[in-house]
Amino acid sequence: MIDITKKAPDKKDKNFKNSLLDFLFYLVQWTWSLPVNIVGGIAFLICTKIKKRRYQRFGYSYIVYLPWESGGLSLGLFIFMKDQHKSKKWTYNTRIHEYGHTWQCLLLGPLYYIIIALPSAIWCNCFAGYRKNKNISYYKLYCESWANAWGQKFSRMDMDL
Repeated sequence: MIDITKKAPDKKDKNFKNSLLDFLFYLVQWTWSLPVNIVGGIAFLICTKIKKRRYQRFGYSYIVYLPWESGGLSLGLFIFMKDQHKSKKWTYNTRIHEYGHTWQCLLLGPLYYIIIALPSAIWCNCFAGYRKNKNISYYKLYCESWANAWGQKFSRMDMDL
């Protein structure tokens, strides 16, 4: 049974090393990855403050749950996901996967849009029929399998694929 309420491990015992790592993570996200986080931050504020959508902290990121038909979208520290999906397994896996994109953004900064977001959007929206006909996993594309790997590594949670 998958527990979708399970959060990525918190760092309750904040020692100097963890505090320094936290500081460095956010410093890089708000400098090198600033363009992606500005877009994500504005969308986050609109969704949570104006539209009053539910959100939660997940690791270093924030997940906003939206009443849309889409799956997930990661914009730096901010993840946007379908609320009330019929599959708890999907919700569990998608949180971890999108968290992997958060870490890709940390590494790639402004290049995230070109290297990750654009190929991911094209793969998701233009090749759904192709993937279905050829029985190819959505996670076959380099940026999606990489997001899975990093999401699992940095959340310390295993996906249930």
